[in-house]
Amino acid sequence: MNSNTNEVALALLKKLGKGFNNNDANAVMDCVTDDFEWILATGPDAPHGTIVRGREAVTATMAARAKEMPELRFSETDLIYAGDRVIGTYRATGRFADGRALDVRGCDVYVIRDGKIARKDSYWKQIGAGSKGG
Repeated sequence: MNSNTNEVALALLKKLGKGFNNNDANAVMDCVTDDFEWILATGPDAPHGTIVRGREAVTATMAARAKEMPELRFSETDLIYAGDRVIGTYRATGRFADGRALDVRGCDVYVIRDGKIARKDSYWKQIGAGSKGG
């Protein structure tokens, strides 16, 4: 990506981030392609986690996640541009509905196509999930 395209990607990803932080599905949908894929960090679909495809499924997943993690916020974002891909690192904080705290680092690998996000592949640290991996 050239710097002009980087600026477009930055504006797009800022809008997407605000949409996720505000649990605003309409703002998120404004940023993504019709065939958007969101690959979650966890789930049963080896080796990916969970793959959410399409606008209706993304909206439903956002609503379910808002119930599970009502205080989820993303901050400390840094972006790395690599052609049609952007890697974003961040910190996710908040609380689960049962009161447990969440404080993890993560990264997303985005694919940008025709000025919209076509894929968001998410990776989060799994605190307490195992011993001395990776």
